[in-house]
Amino acid sequence: MAKKIEVVELFAGVGGFRLGLEGWQGMSALSGYQAPIASDYQVIWSDQWEPSTKSQDASKVYEARFGSEGHHNVDIAQVPADAIPDHDMLVGGFPCQDYSVARTLSRSGGLQGKKGVLWWEIHRILKAKLDKGSPVSYVFLENVDRLLKTPVQQRGRDFAIILASLSDLGYAVEWRVINAADHGMPQRRRRTFILAYHRNSPIYKQVTAGVGSEEVIMKDGVFAKAFPATDLTFKSKTFHIDGDLADISERFSATSGGLSPFENAGIMIGRQVTTKKVMAQYEGFRTTLGDLLMDEASVPASYYIDATSLDKWAYLKGAKNEERVNKASGFAYQYNEGGMIFPDPLDRPSRTIITGEGGASPSRFKHVVSQNGKLRRLTPIELERCNMFPDDHTRGVSDIKRAFFMGNALVVGVIEKVGREIAERLNDHQ
Repeated sequence: MAKKIEVVELFAGVGGFRLGLEGWQGMSALSGYQAPIASDYQVIWSDQWEPSTKSQDASKVYEARFGSEGHHNVDIAQVPADAIPDHDMLVGGFPCQDYSVARTLSRSGGLQGKKGVLWWEIHRILKAKLDKGSPVSYVFLENVDRLLKTPVQQRGRDFAIILASLSDLGYAVEWRVINAADHGMPQRRRRTFILAYHRNSPIYKQVTAGVGSEEVIMKDGVFAKAFPATDLTFKSKTFHIDGDLADISERFSATSGGLSPFENAGIMIGRQVTTKKVMAQYEGFRTTLGDLLMDEASVPASYYIDATSLDKWAYLKGAKNEERVNKASGFAYQYNEGGMIFPDPLDRPSRTIITGEGGASPSRFKHVVSQNGKLRRLTPIELERCNMFPDDHTRGVSDIKRAFFMGNALVVGVIEKVGREIAERLNDHQ
C-alpha cells in the first residue's frame, strides 16, 4: 500500500488498538512479537483521558511506549473536531453507557445525546468530518458484549441508536461478538466489535453490491474472513430501524417481549438489519494459561499466597449455601453461589481479566495458579500476555494499576486479524 491508513485512536487506554494495527517495534502480536508485521496503518492522533482520577497513568504509559507526538491527555468532549486531523479510520474502546437521546426545543438540532456519554463524542467527530467534506472512511470500535441487549427495560435500544446514527451519517455497519479464546488466543474475553464503512469507501461498495447480507455475515464480510463461523440459526432475522433517534430512544423494543432483536453477528445497510447467531469455527493452535507463565525464579515473593490466607481464598472461590443478614435492615436471607475452579486450570485459556485483579487480598475473581506446587497470583507481565501485549508494556506504574489497565484492555490479536483483513481488501482494490 503506497499510503498508510491514517488512524485516530480515542479512549486509547494503554494502546491496544495501536498495537494490533501497527505492531510493536515492527513485530506482530499474533506471533508473540517474534515475527515481523507489514503494517499498513499509522496512528496520527490519539487521546486518553480518565475523568475519575488526578493521576493520568494510562496516558503516561501510552506516551512512554509510543511517544508524545500526536498524543493528547484531555477530555475528548473539550476537543473541537477541527483540532483532530482528517483521517481514514477512527478506532476506540468506548465505554458502555446509556445512549438515550431526548427531544429538545431549545436546540436547533432537535436531538440531544445524554450528557457526558462518550458515544456522542464519536458521533460528533464523524459528523463534523462529514460536514466538512472529509468523511472518515472506516470506524472500528470495541465494547462489552451486553451492548447488544441494553438497557434492561428496552433490550437492544442502545445498539439500535448507535446503528441508526451511523446509518444516518452514511455508514454500513458489521458487528460480531468475538470471544478471543474461541480463535486460539489466550483469554476467554467476549466483546462486541463494530466495523462501519462510509458509502464513499471501497469496502462499503463490496458489502453492498452483488452479495446478500447473509453472505456478508457468513462468508464475505471482514469479520467472516477474519473469524470464520458456523451458522446456529435456521433463518436470519431482518428488520428496519424506523424513526428518528428520539423515536428509537422512546419506543425501540417496547413490544419485543424483553429480548433483544440483535444476535451476535449482523450487518446493517441503510437501516435494514440482518442478524444471525453464529459459533466460532477454528481448528488451529490454542494458547493456554500455562503457556503464559513466567519462570518460577522470576516471580516476586509477594505474589505467592501465604498459608494464613489460603482458607480465605478457598472460601471465596468455593460454593456457598448459607444464611446472611443485611446489615442495614437486619433482614436474613439465604445466599447461594456456585464454586469456581481453584486454582485456575493451566491447560485452558485464562478467564476474563477484571480491573480488580491486582493486590494481594483474597478475592473470588482474581486468578490463582499452581506452579511447582505453590499457589500464586498472576504477575503484571502474565496479565499482559493474556491480552497479547508485549512484556512489561505497562511498566512504570504500580502493579495494581497495571492489573487495572489489563482489566480494561482488549485482546490485541483480535485487532490485528481485523486490521489485516481490511488492509488486504484495500490493497486488492488498488
